[in-house]
Amino acid sequence: MSNTDLIIPERSRDIGDFLVGRLLPFRKKRMVGPFIFIDHMGPTELGPDHYMDVDQHPHIGLATLTFLLEGEVEHRDSLGTEQIIRPGSVNWMVAGSGVSHTERTPMHLRKGNSFTVHGYQIWVALPKEVEQIEPSFHHFASDDLPQWQDGPNQWKLVAGEAFGRQSPVPTHSPLFMLELKCETDSSIDLRGQLKGEIGICVVKGKVWACDQEVEAGHLLVSKDENTCKLKVAANSHILFFGGEALPEARTIYWNFVASDPKLIENAKEKWQNHDWPKVDGDNSYVPLPEFS
Repeated sequence: MSNTDLIIPERSRDIGDFLVGRLLPFRKKRMVGPFIFIDHMGPTELGPDHYMDVDQHPHIGLATLTFLLEGEVEHRDSLGTEQIIRPGSVNWMVAGSGVSHTERTPMHLRKGNSFTVHGYQIWVALPKEVEQIEPSFHHFASDDLPQWQDGPNQWKLVAGEAFGRQSPVPTHSPLFMLELKCETDSSIDLRGQLKGEIGICVVKGKVWACDQEVEAGHLLVSKDENTCKLKVAANSHILFFGGEALPEARTIYWNFVASDPKLIENAKEKWQNHDWPKVDGDNSYVPLPEFS
């Protein structure tokens, strides 16, 4: 393979109520730019007796990006945020020094009907100089994000900078996340449009890169945007993400990310001791896991 260094298959894992497809981290590729964790959530049929209820859990050293394709999720956090996430919108929660949150099916959907939830849970590692920043939360509706048509291709800039455009999402390092929907077979040339490492997530359909066909459920990783060309099949749905790699390695343990392992040890101790900001009115608690 010339410009594509890696093709990563989605690896399914059961997290209780959901079967989640883990794309990052991968043993041969721990990060793509500052992106350190990507879970493919669903598509999962919910209701009437089976809803999404992710109890209170903590984060440090990262920003979470929730991007839904179908369904709705209610986000509540220790900052006092209560936000319904809908398809195409962006929830950007900067964990920084420490935040906790829950993700649940909204009450207005708990009425006995069935519906589908489908989307991506994404973590972006924060640069070392701001990884202990005060937590914050930002929400942007789909219409707030730059969108444009290029022939048969419909683009949306979810976060960062690309194609001379800037998303309103307040990122902390050079990165990008783009959504592409193709109506017909298309040739995509990313030369000069993106900066840094490039991840290509095939949500639906397929792409051809370096004479290889890559179908839905796979992630391609290219390090050099100057040679990143691919063909996309008609009716495909693609996510591009990446950016400039952070200079320091990152340690990841459960929901904690840090450049210094001591920060993770401190976070583990605080969570075990219940010495942590909490979601108002929510007494749920996910215990610290023990990894062998």
